[in-house]
Order: sequence, then structure tokens, then C-alpha cells
Amino acid sequence: MKNRNSKSALLILIATGLIVCSSCKKYLDVENPSTVSQDAVFPSLSYTESAVIGVYNKLMGDNGYGSRISLLYPMAAEDFKTSGDYNPLDRRGLSCYGASPDNTELDKPFIQLYEGIERANICIKYIPLSDLYNDGTAAEKTAMRRLYGEVLTLRAQFYHELIRNWGDVPAHLQPSADVSNLYLPKTDRDSIYNVLLEDLNTAAELLPWRGEAGEDLSTRITKGAAKGLRARIALARGGYSLRREPQVMTRRDDYKDFYKIALDECREIMESGKHGLNPSFENLFKTLHNSNRQDANHEWIFEAGAFGGNARTDSKLGYANGIRINANSSYGSANGGVVAIPTYFYEFDSIGDSRRDVTLAYFEVDGTDNKVLTGATDMRDGKYRKYWTSINGTNQTLGINWPILRYADVLLMFAEADNELNNGPSAQAISAYEAVRKRAYTGYESRMGTTPTDKAGFFNALAKERLLEFGGEGVRKYDLIRWNLLASKITETRAKLREFMTGTGRYANVPQYIYTIANKLKNGTIPAEIADFNLYGGEVSKVMYQPDQTTTTPSGHLKKNWRAAVTEEYITGSRQGFALAFKENSRELFPIYTGILNQNFNLSQDYGY
Repeated sequence: MKNRNSKSALLILIATGLIVCSSCKKYLDVENPSTVSQDAVFPSLSYTESAVIGVYNKLMGDNGYGSRISLLYPMAAEDFKTSGDYNPLDRRGLSCYGASPDNTELDKPFIQLYEGIERANICIKYIPLSDLYNDGTAAEKTAMRRLYGEVLTLRAQFYHELIRNWGDVPAHLQPSADVSNLYLPKTDRDSIYNVLLEDLNTAAELLPWRGEAGEDLSTRITKGAAKGLRARIALARGGYSLRREPQVMTRRDDYKDFYKIALDECREIMESGKHGLNPSFENLFKTLHNSNRQDANHEWIFEAGAFGGNARTDSKLGYANGIRINANSSYGSANGGVVAIPTYFYEFDSIGDSRRDVTLAYFEVDGTDNKVLTGATDMRDGKYRKYWTSINGTNQTLGINWPILRYADVLLMFAEADNELNNGPSAQAISAYEAVRKRAYTGYESRMGTTPTDKAGFFNALAKERLLEFGGEGVRKYDLIRWNLLASKITETRAKLREFMTGTGRYANVPQYIYTIANKLKNGTIPAEIADFNLYGGEVSKVMYQPDQTTTTPSGHLKKNWRAAVTEEYITGSRQGFALAFKENSRELFPIYTGILNQNFNLSQDYGY
């Protein structure tokens, strides 16, 4: 969390030894009662806050939203995937839907999420028992209730992440020290979600709106975050998911009850006036990179805060994803292990949609600080850029926050729920949808097109808008799963890739090759950077959308594969094929790591693994 108050609380936490920070290695480890004492912690407001910061700490790091949960688990839709050849035992197995139960990338994140739950459970039990909570001053009661609301919300976030990746999981809802048998079997996810929805309703009553409690930090949970997460979980609860018995994608008959929850929660956030859209899509993501916040409208409702320059509390965002940067450049190295699906580039409007050039980085930085055009299969995630930070050299931890919830998502969740409940969009739903779209098309509103007003047409437009809006933010895969569209979108994307390769259909005017001259990275605004490209044939909006202009490489230019970069191996091959190991009604969820199964004899693998 890149702010002084959060860091001070963390230092108190470490100095007093109230919470064990690094000793938990096993799924069923219990926080040491000798270091977690309700008598020492919860009668003190400052110590209670430190204990709550200890719960927040389990969001981040290599095994949280600093790397694996953010950059490996969700990157498997028609926007982005992880780079490299398929291997069921490493990160590529996750992206290709073929992770083995022995894949070690599945181990520590699962454990860390439960560590966060354990810490939250301790706080959830003891905060309401505290004298400050019940008999303190008015200010102390308010502060303790806020902290209680925060840990209820954090526990819900941890469980939501577990459920959307593994389905039914053990429901640990008490401190482990209070449980006689820690070897719990799986609990039906609907039961867990029902508890979380009630918890979040309670949390929202206790939490202040942003700016009402003396702090203005999007790395601390507020009423808007609790309500937004409640809406998201309600849509997941009301959506499709892969069941154990029978092993098929289904949704429950009462799903509209949960769409109504989402509708109401989003409406309250919208009517609060506490959050709005950032007028600049570019500045929205620059805000994640440094303390110079450029989000006066508070579109960021909740971010997982990164700090400390280490693998436990910081993130590898901007290094492990984002633009590739040569180690010899003045910015230092960035690996950029998340790559875009080539057809994603052409989902955006060629001229009007400002999100394309923020979301997609189709250049890399060489050892002399030149920007060099990439091939179509080497585009990176442009929302995260090491050169937007003040950190260079060999550093891999850059203090970049991971986005969990923003106001644009609230608007689109509202529009989706409204459309489903009313058998078509209301005027308010259309307005919410168009607000997101208009921000993207600022200055080019005439290219937005007409918003459909029928239920199916509006849903399709909204689903497309979410693809364009949230690329690289770990949203798309889970959207497709809850809509039961993952299998059909994988098939559709393979067909698009084949048309891209052959230059047919909508890709008939896409060039096989692009010719470019490398020139210096400007590191200014993104429109200025793109306008400064030196491409043979003109600007990006022209060259990328017309057939090849020459059959020989012009003097002084580099030849880059564009359509030619996509091969049959890339589409259906055994090493690189798009979502090559996907099996409907099985691979929508991950297997549980073998070592975790060995710790708990009551757990089963399920889902065809």
C-alpha cells in the first residue's frame, strides 16, 4: 500500500509480533496463539488496525495479486495469455487450460488465500468482543466497526478468488484454534457465497464512503468497495458455474434474486456521488504506478496495494507483464510475460477507441531506448509499464497496485443486471453503458454506433464492451465462465485466428508484414507515442488496416510479421495452440494441487482431473 499510514501500521505489526507473517507454509497451519492474543491486540485501536493490515498483506506478493493470482490464473481468454510453449507443470499449463494437479503454481496461492482467511477469521471473532467495540467512545466504536467491516470484506474477497478458480472449497469460517477438526470437506459454493453476501451487507452498513473517515485511499476498503464486491459476488452466485454433481455448467433457478442484489448495490454506488469515471483512460492506469494520483473522480474503488520491494508485499506488475524492455536501456529490464491474442487488436475501433493503445503495447524498448514495433503475436499488456514508475535497473518489484474494482465495472454490472431483470435495458442501463463507451470515444463520439435496445442485442454489446474495457485486468475469463460462454468464445477465437492467418473475412485488409524504423521512446502521452511511430505507409490507423503496400523491405526499415506471425501451430498446435487443452465442463476450474490433497484426506479432486 503506497501510503504513509498503511506503511506505519505495517511497521507496528512487524515490531510487536502480533501476527505471524511468513511462517505459515501449509494449508492447515494455525496462527500461533502465543503471538496472536486477543488480550494484547483487540483492546487497542492501533494494534487492532495493525492486525487488520496483516489481513490486507495477504492480498499481495508473488503468490497473491502481485503475480500468480493476477497474471497467471485469469490470462486465458480472448484478450491475453501467458507467453511460451505449453507445459502442464508450469504457468503455461494454466493459460492453456491444461494444468496438472502437480503444477506448483497452484500450491502457494491456494495456501495464501487461506492464510488471509485465517487472519480475517481471528479479527472477525475478536473485534466484536472488544471493549472498544462495545463500550468505547463514539469515535472508538466507529473506528472498530470500520475495521470489522474491512475484514468481513477481505474474507469475502479471498473466498471469491478461491471459488472462481477451484469451485467448491472447504469453508473455514472460524479461527482454526477454535475448530476441533481442521480436515473439512468441500462446501457447496452457493452456501459459502450466501454467507459472504450477508457479511458484505453487514460490512457496508459499518463502513464509511470514501473520504468520510479522514482517509482517501483506494487501498483501504470503504462502503463502495463492499457494495461493489457484493454486486460482483451476487452476479457470480447468479451466474453459471461448473458443478461437481452433475459435472456440467449450470446456474440455479433463483439466479434473478442475485441479479437484483447486484442491481441494487450498483445503483447505491452510482447514486452516492462518491465515485465517477476518470475522464482519461490513460491516466487511470498511470495512477496505479506511482503516488502522483491522477484519479480525482475516484474511479478506483479498491486496489491491492503494493509496497516494500519484496516478494511478499510488493508486485511484479510492470515487469512480469507490460511492455518488454531491454536490460541495457535506461529503464532497466522488464520481461513482459503476458501476451495479447492478435485478433484482440481488431476488436477495437481503428480510430476512435482510446482504449486500444492503452491496453495493447505493440512495441518494445530496445537497449538504446528506441521503441521497436512487435509482431502480431508479441503484443504486450500496455496498462502496466515500467517506465511509468520511478524505478529502473534490475528491479522486478515496482510498487504497482493491482486493480480489484473500479467504477466502470459498477456501471456495466448495473447495466447487465438491469437488462436481465427487465427483459431489456432501461434508459438508466443504457446511460450507464454509454457513459463507459463515451469516455473511450472522447472526440470521436460519432463512431460509437447505436446502442441496441433489445435484451439479446444489449447483452452482446455489453459483453463486447467489457472485453474492450477490462483487457488485462483479470476479468474476461471469469465473465465468460459465469455467462457460460467460455467454450463458444474459445471456438470463435480459433475461427477468427484462422481468418487472420489467411487474410479472409474481417481480416481481408490486414497486412502480412509491416515495415518500420525504430525511433526513441517519447515516454509522454500514449497518443503522442503512437503518432510518433515511423511506419512505412503512414500512421497506425492506416497501415494496420490495409493490405501490404510492398513486397520488398524498404531501405532502412525492419520487416515485422503481422498476419504472417499467426500459424496453424499458434491456433491449434500442441505447443502454442490457443487454449489447446480446454475441455468443456472440466477445465473451467483448476485442479487442487496434489500436495494440498495429501494434507486433507477429506478433499477430493473432482471436475475430471
